[in-house]
Parts: sequence; C-alpha cells; structure tokens
Amino acid sequence: MDVWSARRTRSRAGLVAVLAAALLVAGVTTATSAQAATGCRVMYAVSAQWSGGFTADVRVTNLGDPIAGWNLGWTFASGQRVTQAWNATVSAAGNRVTATNAAWNGSVATGATVSFGFNGSWTGGNPVPESFDLNGVACTGSVGGSPSPSTSASPRPADPQATVAAMQPGWNLGNTLDAIPDETAWGNPLTTQALLRHVKAQGYNSIRIPVTWSNHHGGAPDYTIDAAWLSRVRQIVDWSLAEGLYVMINLHHDSWQWINTYPSDRTVVLNRYTRLWTQISAAFRDHSGKLVFESINEPQFAGTSGDEQNYQVLDELNAAFVDLVRASGGGNATRLLVLPTLYTNADQGRLDALAASFGELDDPNLAATVHFYGYWPFSVNIAGGTRYDATVEQDLIGTFDRVRTTFVDRGIPVIIGEWALLNWDHNRPGIIERGEFLKFLEAVGFHARTRGLTTMLWDAGQFLNRGELRWRDQGVHDMVRASWTTRSGTASSDQVYLPRASAITSRTLTLNLNGLTFQGLRQGSADLVQGADYTLSGNTLTLTAAALARLAGNRAYGVNATIEARFSAGVPWPISIITADRPVQAAATGTTGSFAIRTQFRGDQLATMEARYADGSNAGPANWTPFKEFWTHLQPDYTAGTVLLKPEFFAEVNDGAVTLTFHFWSGTQVAYRITKSGTTVTGAVG
Repeated sequence: MDVWSARRTRSRAGLVAVLAAALLVAGVTTATSAQAATGCRVMYAVSAQWSGGFTADVRVTNLGDPIAGWNLGWTFASGQRVTQAWNATVSAAGNRVTATNAAWNGSVATGATVSFGFNGSWTGGNPVPESFDLNGVACTGSVGGSPSPSTSASPRPADPQATVAAMQPGWNLGNTLDAIPDETAWGNPLTTQALLRHVKAQGYNSIRIPVTWSNHHGGAPDYTIDAAWLSRVRQIVDWSLAEGLYVMINLHHDSWQWINTYPSDRTVVLNRYTRLWTQISAAFRDHSGKLVFESINEPQFAGTSGDEQNYQVLDELNAAFVDLVRASGGGNATRLLVLPTLYTNADQGRLDALAASFGELDDPNLAATVHFYGYWPFSVNIAGGTRYDATVEQDLIGTFDRVRTTFVDRGIPVIIGEWALLNWDHNRPGIIERGEFLKFLEAVGFHARTRGLTTMLWDAGQFLNRGELRWRDQGVHDMVRASWTTRSGTASSDQVYLPRASAITSRTLTLNLNGLTFQGLRQGSADLVQGADYTLSGNTLTLTAAALARLAGNRAYGVNATIEARFSAGVPWPISIITADRPVQAAATGTTGSFAIRTQFRGDQLATMEARYADGSNAGPANWTPFKEFWTHLQPDYTAGTVLLKPEFFAEVNDGAVTLTFHFWSGTQVAYRITKSGTTVTGAVG
C-alpha cells in the first residue's frame, strides 16, 4: 500500500494530556471532499546545462483518479529540442513536445509520482516550459481549484516539493547556536548579517540554523526560554530571511542531552519537548513561509529494546511536533515541517519507519530529512579508505537511491540536512587527500541533483572562514558550486610524483570525463601543446617526459608546478607536479603518551599506516583492519619532520614487537618496527 495515500488512525492516548496542557487548544478536525477526476502537478528541473545542450528531469504527480496510461505535453518557448529520453518516449511537432509512458510505468495511482528525463539541445536560450498538460488536461498543481504556475519557484502553502526545491542549495551555520553553552563556545565568531549576506551571494538559497535550547530555558513545568536567547535566534532568522534565504531551525543537541531519555521518562521529556516547541511556534507563528521547522536533529534513544521501539518513540515525538505546530495557527498551519529518520540515517529500515509515520500523519506539507557523511572508512581515513573509489561511490548512489525511491518518487521531498566528510577539517589537514575530496564533492552534487534531493552543506567553520568572509579553499567551493548545475571532469589523481635526481619518464592519468569532453591542459594562462607536452588516447592522458622535466624546474622537493585539465563544462581539474624521494625515518625512543618518529618526508605526503604483530595479526585499535585511523591514531607533522603515534593507538597495543608500514601518496611504502614494554616504546627502521 502506498503510505502517502493510506489513511490510518493514530493511537495517541499517551500524548493527549501533555499536549492539552501545553497547547490549551481544542482538537483539530479535518474534512475531506470528493476527489475530482483530474489533476496533476509537474516538477521540471534542468539538472545540467552546457554550451548547446542540457539535461532535464521531469516528475509528474497524479492528483486525480488513477490513470492507466499517460501523455505529458508542453511547448518549448525558445526552440529547444529533445535529443535522447529515458523512462518515456518523446516526440515533437515543431515546438510542441509530447512524452508518452514506457511499457512499465503507464499506471499512476492517485497521489503517485512518475518520472522521466531527457537530454536536449538549445541555441538562443533554455527557459523552463510555462505549462504542462496530462492526457489533455492542464496541470495546475491542484484538483478543481484555481490554476497556479506548475513550475513556479515560490513555495505554495501545501506544495512541499516546490519549497524544498527552492531551498537548493543549502548551508549550515554549524557549531554556532547549537554550541554548548553559547554561540561562540566552539570557536566560531558571533554571527553577523554580513556573513549571511555573503552566504547568499555565494549562491546558497537556504540556511539551516541548528539551535541547542538546553542551556537557555528555565525549569519545569514551564521550561520558559530565555528571552535574550530567543531574541538572538529570532534576530539571525530575520537577518537570513531579509537576505532572501529560506531558513530551517530545530532542536539540535537537545537530542542527546535529554530527549534521548524519552523511553524511560516520557512525561517529563514530552512536557519539556512540547513546551519548547509551543514557545518556538508562538514566536515564529507569523513569520514567512520561507521559515521551516525541523523536529529533532539526529534523534537517538537510550534504554530501548531495539529499533522497533526506537521507531515507535520517534514516531510519537514527530507526531506531537506536527500536532502542536499545526494547532498554533497562523503561518504554522501550513508551514513546511521536516521530520528525521532515526539517527537521521538512510538505512532502509530507518526510511521505511519514517515513511509509515508520514502515512499516518497524512499532512500535506511535510518533508523528510537524512544526513550523509559518506562511506565511513573514506570519511575518516581508516581501513585503507584513502581514495574515492567504486565502493565509496556505490555507497553514495545506494543511499541517494533509497531516499529517492522511499520518499521522492512518492511525492515527499527530501532534504539532506547535513553533508560533508566527517573528518574534512582545516585544523587537521591531510586526513582526506584533496583530489579525492574533490571527486566526492562533484559526485554528491550530481547524484543529489539528478534524484531531486536538496543538500545542505555542514560547515562548522571548515569551509568558510567567517571572520574573513572567504573560503578556506576556493577550489573546494568552486567544485561544490559547479556541482549544483553541471558535472566537472576529474582524473585518477591530482598528483604526479617525479624523482629528484634520476631520469624523468612520461606519466599517465586516467580521466573521468563524466559525460564531458577534454579540451586540453593549461599552466596559468598558457596552453600546453598536444603531441609535444601530452597525448590523449581514449581516457588515458599521458604527460611527456619533456613537459614534465620543464614543469619540474630545479626539482626542489614538493610541488614544482600546477597545471589544469580543462573540460567542456564544470571546473578544471588541478594536477600538481611534485618532486619527491623515498622518505627516511630514524630510530626513536619515547612513551605511549609521547612517541614521535623523526621523518624526512623529502617532498612526499603520508596517506595511511598499517600495524601488525609478529604473527601477522592486526595490531592496535579497530583491530578488524591493519590500517589505523589517520590523525586519531597517527599524525604527520611536516614542519617538525615527525610522524606522531598517538596515546589512543598505544592504548590498544599489546607489549612486544609491532611492524608498521607507512604508505605515502607517491606509492612508496616504508617499514618501521616498534617495541612496546609497559609505557616505554622504542622504534627502529625496517
């Protein structure tokens, strides 16, 4: 059964007393009217565009009676043409275009959504079609009501898809109003209107403002929010709205500070929860529809019997949230409300549980949210997860496909409320190699865009320097921004390593064209010469020995030159020409609390480290893998010329000999032997 069209009766006996006391309102009733025979809504999005071409995604929601076959028609205003289609057969007569269902997707139930896509060409312009018709009937976004523009970017009270689409892309004001105990406690400066204006100017359309309320309200039973704190939250919300941003606020670290005890302390927790949302709802009751409420950040619960009970208690809290916000009236009656999965995780069980909640709530203006921090070994650099490889990409695709199938294809929009890699941090450089990170950023943008997901970058200060209003790595921002509208080409690596003294030979890289065409190499403003400086065979790019020798210059250790591979769209791919020799390490003596291996890196960079006992078994923490966690267990210090082995590593190392294998980005591996006896550690090469 389609969870969105199902009508169920929720048992809420355990919530009634607390909600009645918190809201002091009578019950809210809803009435249903006879369903009209026809009605549809169309979401048309240009997911990629390049010189002369584009890709479009079309989603058609049937608002009327079930249909057994469909034809969707529209007119291109600027002479665009469809060149290739999928999930539908597309024909054209002049500028009039008709898409007909495929053999397998002709039946569309009431409330269900069918999607298709196509590649097209354009010359003078590529405006979005102004109107659509389904089986000859105009799609107005309503059933039997006044027509409304089906492709409007402005949200309508009961059109969550339009609201969420307009929020793309989004940015998190992380570690700020969610910091404990106050706004600057976790290292970020006070938020200014200039910061919010800068975020908008950089292309973001929405801002998520995580808010932790725990330290800013009084005691039971009223839990009155501090007036100064509520005023500060309202100020930042209002500044953001004034800049034209959509805004999402929530209960953030409250999730693990006190909400997690709900299973064992329902009355107290529910009262506190509803009192806070009652006050927040009242404070923002008359705010613009561009303000969005999210019930709980990353909900988690203690003392339950397992996931089934976790799903039940989260369902109860989400239901209480929706009921009290709607009952508060004003703009809250139709405000977009965002509900998370358990842990805000995208495993199928978590998604299905939230889908069931949506079916029970039967509210027309809800959205789902999950978070995405990538394949964990890659996200933190453990277990050899140093590269953006097929495993990492399949994890991304699988996650986004599950979310789309469970929610988006059924007409419920999804917000990826936080995304990044867990350990990408300007304060801990080298955990994730920059080129591999760029590939991840490019792929997230593409796969989210083509699945109709809105993304909100988690930025706790590691992306945007808020004090200087500049990106800490402009190339990282450029890749993110490009991914919102198009693909970018990448390559197997962004590094080419050369020896310092021995002869230089040609080097090859594999290009990841991502549907684009390669247009050449450039250093600064000068183009490299095909044939003399490089050759291209299929996707294999070969840099000639002569070009590399010239680029390497005097071959000082480190980066000698940077060139760019340029493509037909997107941002160029940087390639560093690096001189390096085999790193040299020295004997060392220290303790489990302080042990540093003197290392001459000689232009190379550390990628990861293995640790094994003499019998070949894995040594140290996370002993399911020989590869230890970068920075948590080991840390290179290029300025000091050392590799540090952390106390966290030694805490789980047995006394005796351990062989370490250091893997460097050049491909070089260096063996090192340590011996631990109590708190004393000695080390030697080989």
